[in-house]
Amino acid sequence: MTNHLTIIKHPLIQHKLSLMRSKETPSSVFRHLLWETSMLLAYEITRDLPIVKTRLETPLCQMQAPFIEGKKLALISILRAGNGLLNGLLEVIPSARVGFVGLYRDEETLEPVEYYLKVPPQLDQRLVIAVDPMLATGNSSVAAIDRLKEEGAKDMRMLCLLAAPEGVARMREIHPEVPIFTAALDEKLNDQGYIVPGLGDAGDRMFGTC
Repeated sequence: MTNHLTIIKHPLIQHKLSLMRSKETPSSVFRHLLWETSMLLAYEITRDLPIVKTRLETPLCQMQAPFIEGKKLALISILRAGNGLLNGLLEVIPSARVGFVGLYRDEETLEPVEYYLKVPPQLDQRLVIAVDPMLATGNSSVAAIDRLKEEGAKDMRMLCLLAAPEGVARMREIHPEVPIFTAALDEKLNDQGYIVPGLGDAGDRMFGTC
């Protein structure tokens, strides 16, 4: 763990990740595991949210009760696979505002191509959590963070299920102030830009398009 990269090694997360890595795991089970894992990851990435004390009355007495301070969080899904993490996060943080950055990877250049953008207002006043299961080359994540900054985001975090050293290095180079939270830092990228050992293409595994 560093200030830039946090690897979340909770046993439940690691167990579910291992099940997702298996090529024998069908899409329906993969989606459910990703949903469960994203709820667990939500606890870790929001562990240090600021708290403010507000007076309220319980059935027995008055007290100073802790509430999350500031504007509601913004969860930004990097399409399409980001939705797999988004759904679980919303189970834990249902009041969050939601946005989408649509990117696909050119299979020849491995560079991201944007096709959609819709984000909540006042990003400059919110903690923004960008979600994408795979941080591989880092090109899509860098492009998504670039666009969110253009839309006003200042306080951002990146949540992924798996990361490759190349993607982490790329993010650290371009956006060193954006911390990354992941369940595993894998070995490397292969010649096609996939994480090894990885779990294949997360979007294909989720939607059965492989």
